[in-house]
Amino acid sequence: MKIVGISSSPRGKNSNTLKLLDAALEGAAKAGAEVESIDVAKLKIKYCTACNTCQETGVCSIKDDYNGVLEKLLAADGIIFSSPNYITNVTAQLKTLFDRSPLVIHEQLFAGKYSFSLTTAGSGEIDFVLDIMNNYMAHCGGNTIGGVGCAMAKGPSAMEAAIEKSREMGKDLVEAIKEKRQYPEQEVAHEAWRDHFKYVILANKDNWTHNCDYWLEKGWIKE
Repeated sequence: MKIVGISSSPRGKNSNTLKLLDAALEGAAKAGAEVESIDVAKLKIKYCTACNTCQETGVCSIKDDYNGVLEKLLAADGIIFSSPNYITNVTAQLKTLFDRSPLVIHEQLFAGKYSFSLTTAGSGEIDFVLDIMNNYMAHCGGNTIGGVGCAMAKGPSAMEAAIEKSREMGKDLVEAIKEKRQYPEQEVAHEAWRDHFKYVILANKDNWTHNCDYWLEKGWIKE
């Protein structure tokens, strides 16, 4: 079993959010998973140009570090996303990674994977940022088991509690994968999304050839 953690703070080793991610990966490792941490703030990931090549061919045409990160995410059973709160949002580094994901979203390539999210903030704006990361996973077809956040203004004890909760959630992620845990409300949302998005696929079938072929193979649309 492989768990990949995504760090996106430009503060590197000084990141408080990284402390949560390290604890979560430690918990996952103790539960028996192989773990890997990827710091996207240190990688060269360019902006999406909406060229549609990935929809046409199944491969992003931009030559940078994105495709290597995507390969690791696709090979993982679980993903842990992490980002500090930057102006009530994720960091630009993580958002850029998300923006490069039309193929993953259109073809629901994270289906069957599990995730959770981590954040820290100076004040109490925690849930909104966690929801951005969890909603990304949902849009990619995967399931999320929740999230952990810490408002740094609450002091060291709050951070200690968040670190411990992150460690426990890392263990729970492994258990969710092992037992193939069911989240009926999330599965209903995935089905509803496919029911809606099939019309977008059909409207672009002449150009999004890879997407269309994939949906036909899955039985989500018919010729």
